[in-house]
Amino acid sequence: MPKTIRYTLLSLRDLAVSAGPVIFLAVALLVLAYWWLDPNPPKRVTLATGPAQSAYEEFGKRYAKALAAEGIEVVTVPSEGSAANLQLLRDGKVDLGFVQGGTSDYSDADEEKLASLGSLFVEPLWLFYREASARKVTETATLSSMTQLAGLRINMGTPGSGVPSLMAKLLESNHIDAATLQVSTLAQTPATVAFLGGELDAIVFASAPESLMVQMLLQTPGVKLMNFAQSEAYSRRFAFLSPVRLPRGVVDLAGNIPPEDVRLVAPTTALVTRTSTHPALLQLFAQAGNQIHGGAGWFKRAREYPNIENNELPIAKEAERAIKNGAPLLQRYLTFWIANLIERMWLVLSIILALLLPLSRIVPPLYEFRVRSRIFRWYGQLRNIEVRIETGDNNALLQELNALESNAEKVTVPLSYTNELYALRSNIQLVRKKLLRTDAVPG
Repeated sequence: MPKTIRYTLLSLRDLAVSAGPVIFLAVALLVLAYWWLDPNPPKRVTLATGPAQSAYEEFGKRYAKALAAEGIEVVTVPSEGSAANLQLLRDGKVDLGFVQGGTSDYSDADEEKLASLGSLFVEPLWLFYREASARKVTETATLSSMTQLAGLRINMGTPGSGVPSLMAKLLESNHIDAATLQVSTLAQTPATVAFLGGELDAIVFASAPESLMVQMLLQTPGVKLMNFAQSEAYSRRFAFLSPVRLPRGVVDLAGNIPPEDVRLVAPTTALVTRTSTHPALLQLFAQAGNQIHGGAGWFKRAREYPNIENNELPIAKEAERAIKNGAPLLQRYLTFWIANLIERMWLVLSIILALLLPLSRIVPPLYEFRVRSRIFRWYGQLRNIEVRIETGDNNALLQELNALESNAEKVTVPLSYTNELYALRSNIQLVRKKLLRTDAVPG
């Protein structure tokens, strides 16, 4: 062993052995805390979206891209829409899903198992109708009241979309018997094909303006968007509805589409999760939501969404913090995984440190005892030799003393303890002198 390692002020090996029990306890507590807190989330999560080419599908792709940057795989699960997403959440088949306000009446069991990550955007009720069909009802070929739908062929979407439930409430509030309508329940894409082919007079669905179907139908000649003239009244009758306005020219300024302001009613869509979903995942989704839905749009100002208003379910704490404060401080400077680990374990780490500080006081005495024991254990043999000087065989005792001295010369201790090593060797010489004096005295 090199001298620079052998001759040091501190023996790292002895220090490590002395601190071993404390280190073992600290590691055991950390492992137990990690197992109990489970700070790091799973790397795979399922998100219920919606039909093909819907706004839900588009937003699902954006969330998947945002979380992929943090090493989380988001598996999007297509569905018929809001009502189907809610059922998937209730059945525990997905971790998160987009759910439209007014989709269902929540029970106490739902409020215990489900939580909201905040309101993300409004989904206006888009009721498109063929201008040619409207001429059969009114001379102006413009529909502005639900009562004008009587007798028309109208598609209200699949039961899983949540639109049939919403439309049923609106029809009932207008005292309209659904039997007076020719209702179909086709999915969004085939319904749109049938509508453009003249097989349907009207088509209705709730979607964000990012929907490709909405974008296309707003610019299709011969297709009009129904103006809900009583949008304020609807919002007063139904708490989950908000009155919104589609400004003139917002779709296409050059083409002046729409040619005038259109009043609509809009339920708010929330990102709903199961309460068993890992908190770190909820934090990531809420932070991604700030980026995805925080910009200005047709029906919102910048940073107006996400928000914690108009939610039918309790807001998850992680989502509320993310919406109000953005990303936590540590995540602004460290990677997500490291920052998350520290954030979720700092309290436990503080408790463990508070427990270990008093225990760490035993390490210096243990270290000192271990080092000095290399020296002190030879004093017992030296004392035994000294006791036997008067009665024993001096030659044999001298051999024992020589062997003891040889072993003492091989003892290695840190420089801070060499004074005790040299004291041992001096005491050996004292016993040797005593033994030689005794041997020199004639019997």
